[in-house]
Amino acid sequence: METTETTPTQKHYAIPRYRVCVVREKFDALVAEPPKRLTDSRQVYHALRPHFADAACEEFVMICLDAKHAPIGWHIVSIGSLTLSIVHPREVFKVAVAMNSAAIILAHNHPSGEPTPSQEDRVLTQRLVEGGELLGIRVLDHVVIGDEGRYVSFADQGWLNQGVHS
Repeated sequence: METTETTPTQKHYAIPRYRVCVVREKFDALVAEPPKRLTDSRQVYHALRPHFADAACEEFVMICLDAKHAPIGWHIVSIGSLTLSIVHPREVFKVAVAMNSAAIILAHNHPSGEPTPSQEDRVLTQRLVEGGELLGIRVLDHVVIGDEGRYVSFADQGWLNQGVHS
């Protein structure tokens, strides 16, 4: 009779088991509470401007939102160079899924101070919108932050869901 049990000379292959968790960083009680809902690009700008105030490099961040568009939290996706930050949809949506996000808002700074999105910014945004559609996580906006109160909102400009050549 044949047995399926292993003998002492046979080795088991064990696939490592992992646990994924989200860890909330220390909350600064001196900072104002976030709005109950993020409803426009100006709120996004004011929420993120302190983070970008003296940034010498381009940084790409995301705000994760619940089903009512209340902020769950924000995450730095990438820190780049003076003129570019490499972002891959996998890195964006890994965090969004882990935080049980219903929607996200993207943002990055232009250290030059000029917030006009580049063609690369537009292509990336469209890829992220399409990725979000597949996962059921809406991209509500992508805000490019410049200096002196200047920013450009993809949603305000009507650039979301229009393709990269609009």
